[in-house]
Amino acid sequence: MEFLNNSKNYSLNRKTYINLRWIAIIGQFIAINIAALIFKYDFSFIKSNIVIFIGAISNIYLISFYVKNLLSNRTAFNFLIIDILQLTLLLYFTGGILNPFIIFLIIPSVFASLSLEKKTNYVLILITLVSILSLTFFYEETSLPFPKRLMIDEYFYYSIPISLIIGLFFLNYFAITFGQEASLRKDALDKVQQLIAKEHELVSLGGQAAAAAHSLATPLSTIKLITQELSESLKGNIEIEKDIVLLIEQVERCNQILKKLSINPDIDDEFIDYELTLSNYVNEIIRSFQSISKKKFFFHNKQDTNPIKFKKSIEVVYGLRNFIGNANKFAKEKIFITVNSDSEITEVIVEDDGDGFPKDILDKIGEPYIRSKEKNLNNKSGLGLGIFIGGTLLERNYAKVTCRNSLTRNGAEVIIKWKNKDLIGI
Repeated sequence: MEFLNNSKNYSLNRKTYINLRWIAIIGQFIAINIAALIFKYDFSFIKSNIVIFIGAISNIYLISFYVKNLLSNRTAFNFLIIDILQLTLLLYFTGGILNPFIIFLIIPSVFASLSLEKKTNYVLILITLVSILSLTFFYEETSLPFPKRLMIDEYFYYSIPISLIIGLFFLNYFAITFGQEASLRKDALDKVQQLIAKEHELVSLGGQAAAAAHSLATPLSTIKLITQELSESLKGNIEIEKDIVLLIEQVERCNQILKKLSINPDIDDEFIDYELTLSNYVNEIIRSFQSISKKKFFFHNKQDTNPIKFKKSIEVVYGLRNFIGNANKFAKEKIFITVNSDSEITEVIVEDDGDGFPKDILDKIGEPYIRSKEKNLNNKSGLGLGIFIGGTLLERNYAKVTCRNSLTRNGAEVIIKWKNKDLIGI
């Protein structure tokens, strides 16, 4: 599926990354020079500035020679390695693990976990881990408040790298998890936009077809009139008369086709053109499924005491159709659909007599790309996109969607509820 493949195109925004690197480089320069020139700390001042200069050169290269707006996974990986190694070398010259700025060493890998591939992030975590351990045992001492490892308790000293390593794994785990979820949700929302765009395109196409039918009606009537006159005047000429009769038949055929496309008051489709109640829309959706499904649909709207009319919303109709389609897919024999309304709320309840939502994904219903661990459901179930798309479209139109297993039947139950004031505003 194309939208799934697109999720594998990991990248970083070049401009944002360059700005972040400049902030880091300028911050390093200010910290190093204040420590050396104002507070008179004794450390490898010149070497430290050379390391910062190398970082600045790499950023200038990124600005001047890399013209694409997005950094590819490989390019971002290379520059993030430079960031880790540059900061590691700078920390080596300024006290190693005791330098309070050591916390910045874990930032590149966390930053990468939000946008780059898993393998890339794992390698960056490994490099960061090696850097932390190296700075624990190898560094140049400075005249910082705790210049020597032996001046502090060893338990405290070794707790610093241990806490950094725990933080490294903890932050990266959550960043990778949230990054993946955000990426999947973005893909699913893109799919929603594609579907809605197609629906609008179809509606637009229907309007264009109707306009074409209206425009062609007059010239076709003229052609029909002329052919009838020719038929009368050429009567007796067997060869030409056959062609004229064929021409009349084809003109009539064109008229029949255009009648199907035209929107005139005699044959209007009320489902498209007029304000209808939610019961009307649901009933039309049920009819469309009854023509292709062998299962039984039971529609109840006796409690629809305050029906509200509103113009057809593609999002609402498509969202309702998704949930009714899911019920049709998973039901054994029967689908129950109820529309209720009163002075305050209007709701649609969709139930089926299937096995219900699997317990292991019940609390995740509404999220895209989920699968049950129950093997007997894997072949029949999808990726959760239908519920996600339906729920997203309806929630955008002020509905509250609740998915659960039915309290009165064995199957699944979906409750779609609007406040009447919101339903009027659709």
